[in-house]
Amino acid sequence: MAISINRRAFSSLIASALIVPIRAAVHANQSDQPSAHDMSNTPEEWTGKERIYMLAYPGMTALDLVGPQYMFASLMGAEVKVIAKDSKPIVSDTGLTIMPDATFNELPEQITLIFAPGGTTGTLNAMRDAETIAFLKMAGARAEYVTSVCTGSMLLAKAGLLEGYKATSHWLTHPALENFGAIPTEGRVVIDRNRITGAGVSAGLDFGLSLVGKFRDQNYAESVQLLCEYAPEPPYNSGSQETAKPEQVHMLQSMLGGFVDLMKAEA
Repeated sequence: MAISINRRAFSSLIASALIVPIRAAVHANQSDQPSAHDMSNTPEEWTGKERIYMLAYPGMTALDLVGPQYMFASLMGAEVKVIAKDSKPIVSDTGLTIMPDATFNELPEQITLIFAPGGTTGTLNAMRDAETIAFLKMAGARAEYVTSVCTGSMLLAKAGLLEGYKATSHWLTHPALENFGAIPTEGRVVIDRNRITGAGVSAGLDFGLSLVGKFRDQNYAESVQLLCEYAPEPPYNSGSQETAKPEQVHMLQSMLGGFVDLMKAEA
């Protein structure tokens, strides 16, 4: 997945959305053709040097990664890479294929953030994979921020990175965090020191946007939110245990209870 592609164009759109005054033409690819957006007056504080690495593994939930990746890619100056055990295409749990940018042995000595997406069987397999867990331990030691979305927090927990930290996960696996020494905490995004975890799947957008605000400022983050028109109005009100019908909650608990037990057993 070539995340760096279109970064210049995307950054230009961000700058435009933030009402950058246009005073000079920026030439694309050193040609005489002017860019559609002027970047000459971009405030220095809008451009950072973050090094963000996002774990990918077979059977992960693609939206866990893609939602935050969209937000991270809006950070002007940031390096955002998908990293995997090897360079083979990663097939998600829904069949979406993602190409990694780097492999485990290419992780720099110092990084800003490591991120783990979740899933179901794919995540359980990753928890049982010694190389993946060893990589997360190494990356967690090098990163300023250790982060996840959905059951990705179970991967962090398996690697010993959430012991004594408040954290969240998908509502089904949320109680299992305690088995690994983490402190299960309710919230779409839970921040405890340098551990930042997001709840299930769609919470990745809230998670990513929160980090955009953390790495830049509220004005920047709000402009990213506006650019991607993130103003959710779901057609149904069944997105949590509290709002869903009891029979729906029971059905999913019955279907996936065995999976949750297997995750707990990994502790």
